[in-house]
Amino acid sequence: MRNKVLFSLVAILIVILLSGCYTTRTRSYKTKVYTPVYQSIEEFRNGVKTSSARDLTNPGKIYIFGTYLFICERGEGVHIIDDGNPSAPVFVSFIKIPGNGDIAVRDGILYADSYIDLVAIDINDPLNPKIVKRVEGIFPNPLDLDGAYVDLEKGILIRWDVKDTVITYEVDYWDDNLVALDGDWSSGGFDNKGGPIDTRNIGGSSGKGGSMARFTTYDKYLYVVDRSNLQSIDISIPENPRPWNKVNIGWNIETIFPFGDKLFIGSQTGMFIYDASTPWNPKYLGQFSHARGCDPVVAEGKYAYVTLRTGTSCAGNLNQLDILDITNLTEPKLLKSYPMQEPAGVGIDGTTLFICDGKAGLKVFDVKDPMNIELLNWQSDIQTYDIIPLGKIAIMIGSNGLFQYDYSDPKNLVLLSRIPVKR
Repeated sequence: MRNKVLFSLVAILIVILLSGCYTTRTRSYKTKVYTPVYQSIEEFRNGVKTSSARDLTNPGKIYIFGTYLFICERGEGVHIIDDGNPSAPVFVSFIKIPGNGDIAVRDGILYADSYIDLVAIDINDPLNPKIVKRVEGIFPNPLDLDGAYVDLEKGILIRWDVKDTVITYEVDYWDDNLVALDGDWSSGGFDNKGGPIDTRNIGGSSGKGGSMARFTTYDKYLYVVDRSNLQSIDISIPENPRPWNKVNIGWNIETIFPFGDKLFIGSQTGMFIYDASTPWNPKYLGQFSHARGCDPVVAEGKYAYVTLRTGTSCAGNLNQLDILDITNLTEPKLLKSYPMQEPAGVGIDGTTLFICDGKAGLKVFDVKDPMNIELLNWQSDIQTYDIIPLGKIAIMIGSNGLFQYDYSDPKNLVLLSRIPVKR
């Protein structure tokens, strides 16, 4: 009898709980949804096309060849500009190159990266450039496009589309004063910040790039640095580039600069020097290690000039210019460091040093005495990225556009022309 009474009481309690206290509430929270956007490999390999000239919108690397100036539009292609008169540059055409970041030119053939491929384009007629060869899959990953990678089934991840959205969900309650069965979401929901992560005659048959370049040429070879390798590509027949060898250097390789038959390679942790006197087989000579930071390098005479900066991918906490003694190429030595704001590209002409100091603008130094350099000029009202000095004319690129200066008197830079960015 007692068991029957106990059973009846438990049954009544369950009915009360289920009918009177159990409820469902709807909650929501704001977040961002990241959707990957892929481009098929077939699509980007058929994407190299010539179009009419267009405005600068997101400029990157620069290159000069004869009287022609080339500006990379980050990830999209290359502007061809007639710069025979630096005071009045004229847009000629635009080459659409999906996934492009870098170029070099030899004997009228432009070499460019297109995601994981190398393309060779005949530019002898700048109004009608034509692709003459594609070397597929030569690069393990896109060279300069952060976040881009190859999926053999889906193609190239080219970007993430971000959309604000509201997520709605239901929460079960036993009572108004009790927390949800699924946990405590608090009044505002949880905070989701997720996501996926004067001389225009350059000489020879090759052109000249800036200090931020991953492409350069020497003798009959094209050299390209990806994030961990130095690749040598035979261009003795310019329209038929042929991969020759690949040398592993390390990690986080960023830039390459030719100095005579030597190659100065910048990484996020140091500078490497390779001997290219045997062009098809560059040999390691020496290196200089520094704290972590983005690192382009140029050299002239017995000195090398290295800039370090912090950045989203560079980490570190140094923003400075390092001047190195490279008299002994196997053991470069630091002479002195100078603080900077956020230095990127650097250019050298004799004892005149140009530093693209990011938001701090363009700085020009006399570096005759590396232990006591002198500031000659400071253009502080522009944001700068890279520069190519050419004897009397300096070509500089930044987020504001392209600027050309006459630096016959480095203390009195004369602005010759500007090509603005239009967004």
